[in-house]
Amino acid sequence: MIFARDKGRMCNNILQYAHVYAWGREHGRSTLSMRFAYKYKYFKLSHQAKHNFLAYSTAKYAAKCGLLKTVAFDTPGEPTAEKEQIMLANRNIVVEGWEVRFYDLFLKYKKEIIDLFTFDKKISSEIKEYVTRSSRDTDIKLGVHIRRGDYSRWHDGRYFYFDEVYVRAINQFTALFPDKRVIVYICGNDPNIDQMYYSINVKKAYVAFPNGNQAEDLCLFSMCDYLIGPPSTFTLVASMYHDTPLWWIDSRDSELSLDRFKKFDYLFRHII
Repeated sequence: MIFARDKGRMCNNILQYAHVYAWGREHGRSTLSMRFAYKYKYFKLSHQAKHNFLAYSTAKYAAKCGLLKTVAFDTPGEPTAEKEQIMLANRNIVVEGWEVRFYDLFLKYKKEIIDLFTFDKKISSEIKEYVTRSSRDTDIKLGVHIRRGDYSRWHDGRYFYFDEVYVRAINQFTALFPDKRVIVYICGNDPNIDQMYYSINVKKAYVAFPNGNQAEDLCLFSMCDYLIGPPSTFTLVASMYHDTPLWWIDSRDSELSLDRFKKFDYLFRHII
């Protein structure tokens, strides 16, 4: 069994485990996500019999006591051959680190990965009903991810944007589709989003604030036609489900055009 262990947020963990899963699948090895065994119980994967708190706690303490060997992928672009040999040589092992990357294998088993992260029926049914009802009189569904909080520090605040940046991006988007009716779903980790500011300043679009939890927001974004937000694994994973075009706002003055939207298979190799 390969136990995938990492810190970070939910979508970081989805991508990290997916790489480990793909490698294990290629080499005939079972895998278990320690995070999805106990913390994020929103997905098909989370309800597999082997994904439970006992498995998580046993692996955690076995690794801590040195009973399980640990291989860490912490260095960007590092050669993996030596570490892969260690993984092959140990029947049970812990793999950790954000830099575990097996891109080609990920794409090979992408359909299986998406299936593993199918949303629980309760979440998907409720979100589908909400999206169907709220977008009934519109042509395009745009998901906008507002990321603040930790982004005030990450990369020295480079991708921490105030409301005017997001409004500008939304208005640039609607200008690309002058004959279409657009609904904008705004989600994020800022509990104090100025909803009135968006309602007043967003032109030629309906604006909705779903106020869901992280899994509900992710599910909703996966149902959108386009996605916009700062560089983040959250929008990246949302785009994975249906190859939704995604534009990462890379600067406060960035200009939007249709050719700047990219698909998951390109973007996941270019995570900032």
